[in-house]
Amino acid sequence: MTMDPEEVERLKKAIFDRMSPRRQKQLLKRGYDEWDPFLKPKDPIDIRRDRTRRTTRALISEFFKNREPGEYSNEYGRGAFELCLGIINEDERYIGMFEFACWYRDVLQKETGKDTLT
Repeated sequence: MTMDPEEVERLKKAIFDRMSPRRQKQLLKRGYDEWDPFLKPKDPIDIRRDRTRRTTRALISEFFKNREPGEYSNEYGRGAFELCLGIINEDERYIGMFEFACWYRDVLQKETGKDTLT
């Protein structure tokens, strides 16, 4: 159903008149003629997934699944979550951290026979 331009303008004016004076002033600064109160809402941001098709929440849940709550600190949990987000978002900083950690794990395994820091 399409409305004629006069109907659109009448509805636009009615919406504008119901706004607070402060909001009207802001809108007038940006330009009443360019304002479209009938814009369709944007789609929500897509839920990012890693290469295994897991979300950040799924990855973190799986990571902490076999750990006891008292086994790690809040800082440890925040660090794991931050790294997870960085990797999923393909942030260069976190990719570097991840690759260094993988490399260092191999070094520890070769030189000490252990593959963990603890």
